[in-house]
Amino acid sequence: MKNDLLKMADLTKEDIIDILNLASQLKYERKNGIEHKLLAGKTLGMIFQKASTRTRVSFEAGMYQLGGQALFLSSRDLQIGRGEPVEDTARVLARYLDGIMIRTFAQKEVEDLAKYADIPIINGLTDYCHPCQVLADLMTIREFKGGFDGLKMCYIGDGNNMANSLIVGGLTVGMKVSAACPVDYHPDKQVLDFAAGYGDSFKLTGDIFEAAKDADVLFTDVWASMGQEGEAEKRRIAFKGYQINDELLSVAAKDAMVQHCLPAHRGEEITAEVFEAHANEIFEEAENRLHAQKAVMVKLMGNS
Repeated sequence: MKNDLLKMADLTKEDIIDILNLASQLKYERKNGIEHKLLAGKTLGMIFQKASTRTRVSFEAGMYQLGGQALFLSSRDLQIGRGEPVEDTARVLARYLDGIMIRTFAQKEVEDLAKYADIPIINGLTDYCHPCQVLADLMTIREFKGGFDGLKMCYIGDGNNMANSLIVGGLTVGMKVSAACPVDYHPDKQVLDFAAGYGDSFKLTGDIFEAAKDADVLFTDVWASMGQEGEAEKRRIAFKGYQINDELLSVAAKDAMVQHCLPAHRGEEITAEVFEAHANEIFEEAENRLHAQKAVMVKLMGNS
């Protein structure tokens, strides 16, 4: 595994399985009251240029459980929010901290941070990708399905950061992946180029029923992500029909599971009935953010 986690494509299948194995171990220990102070004395800086519920709480609680400390660094409180170049911020913070998690808009900002900081950088979310969420997603699939071999993953909706990372992550671990997105909202070209290398294992379509046919796990996300509020009405029109509902589930595998990175807009990308029917899977997925991220931090910031 590289010294940073900037995007899913940074990880090999072996890296992902290694992270998931450690995440499962840490989850077991947490559930059974076994302490694991694997990052005692370490400090993680958390830069937030996008607000968060799950990202902040899971990273902060995770560092505490690992024996370390997390510092919340809002862009409003940093000089980076007042125009200081990211390369200067990176070189200063690297002298104080043992790792940095950043949740921001531009992928370039994360890449630049990693270029100039000689400590591990973790992408907590950008407009391009969401690797920590997808590691939690893969962990949840493995828990409910026992593995990845022979499974089909389906994504319905906006070809956004979640779609980008799910496509890369799903293909990397050996699943077949399909995505149904409106024509003007396809996943990033870099991701589609990556997927092209997997031949028939990937399919992009505008037909949600074609994408969902025989799927073992279905994903969706909100139609308008953070920062896209001004496009909300336009997107409601574009994504009308791109919904996980009972009709769509009727063409999926009989024991199909449903995942959502949250927050969910019931009645838009997913019906309330389907959400509640699969709430156990969805909230286990949310919990697994904690365990998967702890594993990433141990791998990147640990002493061995």
